[in-house]
Amino acid sequence: MPELTRRRALGAAAALATAAGAQALTASSASASPTGTTADEHHHDGPEAFDEVFRGRRIEGRPVTGGGHHHGGGYAVFIDGVELHVMSNADGSWISVVSHYDPVPTPRAAARAAVVELQGAPLVPFAAN
Repeated sequence: MPELTRRRALGAAAALATAAGAQALTASSASASPTGTTADEHHHDGPEAFDEVFRGRRIEGRPVTGGGHHHGGGYAVFIDGVELHVMSNADGSWISVVSHYDPVPTPRAAARAAVVELQGAPLVPFAAN
């Protein structure tokens, strides 16, 4: 039997994560309406846009198209006009560069969590590449 290495362990973990994601996708497909679309898909293809002031900071979120380095499924979030790098996870949760280890259910929640974490400090632009 081959020796367990870090590479093999990470490969096994990735395979398990992929299987769990596929299982979650299958479960959500099973709960779809008779037309084959879920309630969320019926109204829009992703998170809704938002623009609000939260704890004195302006937070915005909106779908984006085209180029750029977006892991957020074509969605951009801004705090005081500076882009907050967000990413959607396979389970539908969202994380940001500010609160990377604390997944939240929506990009709006990611923006609010970042504002709380920043404690009034300005968001510094994140160079994704």
